[in-house]
Amino acid sequence: MAPYSLLVTRLQKALGVRQYHVASVLCQRAKVAMSHFEPNEYIRYDLIEKNINIVRKRLNRPLTLSEKIVYGHLDDPANQEIERGKTYLRLRPDRVAMQDATAQMAMLQFISSGLPKVAVPSTIHCDHLIEAQVGGEKDLRRAKDINQEVYNFLATAGAKYGVGFWRPGSGIIHQIILENYAYPGVLLIGTDSHTPNGGGLGGICIGVGGADAVDVMAGIPWELKCPKVIGVKLTGSLSGWTSPKDVILKVAGILTVKGGTGAIVEYHGPGVDSISCTGMATICNMGAEIGATTSVFPYNHRMKKYLSKTGRADIANLAEEFKDHLVPDPGCQYDQVIEINLNELKPHINGPFTPDLAHPVADVGTVAEKEGWPLDIRVGLIGSCTNSSYEDMGRSAAVAKQALAHGLKCKSQFTITPGSEQIRATIERDGYAQILRDVGGIVLANACGPCIGQWDRKDIKKGEKNTIVTSYNRNFTGRNDANPETHAFVTSPEIVTALAIAGTLKFNPETDFLTGKDGKKFKLEAPDADELPRSDFDPGQDTYQHPPKDSTGQRVDVSPTSQRLQLLEPFDKWDGKDLEDLQILIKVKGKCTTDHISAAGPWLKFRGHLDNISNNLLIGAINIENGKANSVRNAVTQEFGPVPDTARYYKKHGIRWVVIGDENYGEGSSREHAALEPRHLGGRAIITKSFARIHETNLKKQGLLPLTFADPADYNKIHPVDKLTIQGLKDFAPGKPLKCVIKHPNGTQETILLNHTFNETQIEWFRAGSALNRMKELQQ
Repeated sequence: MAPYSLLVTRLQKALGVRQYHVASVLCQRAKVAMSHFEPNEYIRYDLIEKNINIVRKRLNRPLTLSEKIVYGHLDDPANQEIERGKTYLRLRPDRVAMQDATAQMAMLQFISSGLPKVAVPSTIHCDHLIEAQVGGEKDLRRAKDINQEVYNFLATAGAKYGVGFWRPGSGIIHQIILENYAYPGVLLIGTDSHTPNGGGLGGICIGVGGADAVDVMAGIPWELKCPKVIGVKLTGSLSGWTSPKDVILKVAGILTVKGGTGAIVEYHGPGVDSISCTGMATICNMGAEIGATTSVFPYNHRMKKYLSKTGRADIANLAEEFKDHLVPDPGCQYDQVIEINLNELKPHINGPFTPDLAHPVADVGTVAEKEGWPLDIRVGLIGSCTNSSYEDMGRSAAVAKQALAHGLKCKSQFTITPGSEQIRATIERDGYAQILRDVGGIVLANACGPCIGQWDRKDIKKGEKNTIVTSYNRNFTGRNDANPETHAFVTSPEIVTALAIAGTLKFNPETDFLTGKDGKKFKLEAPDADELPRSDFDPGQDTYQHPPKDSTGQRVDVSPTSQRLQLLEPFDKWDGKDLEDLQILIKVKGKCTTDHISAAGPWLKFRGHLDNISNNLLIGAINIENGKANSVRNAVTQEFGPVPDTARYYKKHGIRWVVIGDENYGEGSSREHAALEPRHLGGRAIITKSFARIHETNLKKQGLLPLTFADPADYNKIHPVDKLTIQGLKDFAPGKPLKCVIKHPNGTQETILLNHTFNETQIEWFRAGSALNRMKELQQ
C-alpha cells in the first residue's frame, strides 16, 4: 500500500482542496477504534508516522520495527535523547492491561494517587485466582465464592475509575488481549511478565510492575531504557512435528534466561510467513524467559487473517494502509543477529528447573537417564497463556484422535486449559474438547491454573521426585505444584499430548512406535490442524463489564479488618543520610527468581494485602550460609529462623537491612510484591551481580536501591555476618557509582564500588520514598 504522504498527495490532486481539508478527510477515513469495547478511543497511526519521520530525520538511518513502534510513541520525539541501551525514553503507551493478582496492588496505588479516572484505556482480567482441582465449572464456582471480596473490589474499582473488567471465567489476560485489544503498532503495557504475547499481532507489549501501570493510567509519560534490538532471522518453513514453540525453545537455549535483558527480540525473514499469528504470539510470550523487554513480529497476511477472524477487519484494513511503518526498514541494523533455519529445526523440550535448558525431544530421554531425572511422566498439561490457541488445541486433538483410533488413552494424567471463553466455546463446538476428554483429559477453567501454581495436586506427596511435561512457559523449582522435586519440562502442546499418551520421556513421536489395543505397532503422524476455525469463533458467555459513563456514586470499600485487602500507607522518605550499618538479611546463593522472593500458588490470595503477603518474603531463596531455604541467622539473637520473621524482628528494633544476590536476580514474573515486601519490612537496598529488568525497575519504584557490584567478584567479599554502609547518597547522580564499606566482625573493613542505573527521575523516587510519593509531591 502507498505510504501516508503519498495518499495525502493523491487526495490533494483528486479533491482539489486545501491541505487542512485533505487531512480532515484522511483522518476521518482512518478513524478506527482500538477495540469494540472502546468505540471512542482511536488508533493513531498518523501520530506514529509523524513521530517516526521526526526521529528518522534526526538519526538519519533505517529503523528496525521495534524502533518504529517505540519511537513512534515518544512523548517528545524532537528532543528525546536516543541511544540504544543507554538513554531513558519517555513514552506514551496506548493502553494498560492488568491481571487480577497484580491489579489489586495497582488499583490500591491508583486510589492512593487521588486521581478521579484513568487517562488511557485500561482493563482488569480475572485469571490468576482460580485453583485447578477437579474441572472447569466446579473450580470456577469455588473461586468465585472464595475470592468474592477481591473480585468485588476489582469490579467496583474498575467501575469507579473507568477500567474495563473481565470477570472470572473470561480467560487468561494475554489471550483476551490478543483477541480484543492488541493490534499492529500498539504500545501496550501489562502487569504480567508475559504481556509480550501481543507481539504476535505486531505490537510492542511490555510487562511491567503495578507502579508503572499507575504512571500510565495517571497520564504520566512512562520511562523505559532505550532497548537494544536482537534480530532473529527465520528462514525455511515449519513442518511436521516442529511447531512455533520450538522456535522460542531453541532461542532460549541460545540466549539463556538473561541473554535478552535490555533488548527487544525482533523476528524477521522469509520464515515468518510460515507461522500463524497465534504461533507468533507463542514465541513472543515465552520471550519473557530470556529476559527480553519484549518480542515482536512484522505485520503480515497471517495477522490480517487473525484480525479479520476476530471481528477486526477494519483494523486490518487500516494496518494495510500504514504497512510501511509496521515492518522494519531495509538495511536496518540489529545489535545481535541469530539465524534459525526452520527446515532444520527439530521439536524441543526444555528443562527441568529452568526454561533455557534445551534438548531436542529425540535426546531428552537419554539425557534424563544420565542425569537421574524420572522418566515416567506423571502429568501432561496443555494450555496456558503460551499455548492455548485454536490451532494448539486442534494439533493436540489430532494427536489424541490417532491414539483413540488404536484404542489407546493417556498413560499419564492429562489436563487442558483453554485460553479464553471464546476458545473454550469454539473447541467445544468443533469437537476438539471432547476428543481430548476421550483420550483421558480433564478440561480446566479458562484461567492460569497449574502454570502459576494454582493446582491442588493430589497424585504425589511433597518431596516426591517426579516428572511433568507442560506447554507452559516457565518451570522454576516448585512453580507448578510447590514441590521442589517436581521435574517440569516445557514443550509444545502436541508433544505434551504424545508424551502423555506414551507416558515416558523416552518416547520420540518422530521415530518411535506405540502399541495399539490390538497389539499392533503404529507410529503417530505429524499433527495437522486449522490455524483458525472455518466458521466464526463462538464467543461463549459474555464476561465483560463496561465501566459506567457516570461513576459519581460508585463506592469502593476496603474493610480495615480484611485479610485479603489493605489500603496502602506511604513509605518513609529518605532521611538525607548515607545508609549506615545495614544488616545482611540473607546472602542468596544461585538463582533467585520472583517465585523465590514472593511465591505465588497459595500466596496469591494475599496479593491485595501487603502485610500478609510479606510473610512469604524470600522463603524460597537459598541462604549461602547454610544451604537452606527460609532459614537465616538473626544477627541479634544468633538464632536461625524464617526470613520474614527475621525481617520483622529487624524492623521492630529499627535495624535496616540489605539483601545480597547473585546473577539475574528477580528473573521471572512482573510481580511488584517482590519489591513491595522488602520495602515494607525495612529493607533499604538489594545488591547483586545483575538484575532482571522488570524487578530492577520495581525496586526503584518502591524507594529501594537496586545496586550491582562494579566487580562481580566482590560478591565473595561479603559474608552474612558483615555489616554494610552505603556512601555517596548525598551526591547521588546518574552514572556515578556508590561506595560500600564492608565491616567484618573482626573489626577489619574494606571498600568496594557499587554501580546503579538510576536516572534523575528515579533518584527523585528514592528521595521521596517511592514513585507514588513523588507523584503526590508533584500534584501538590
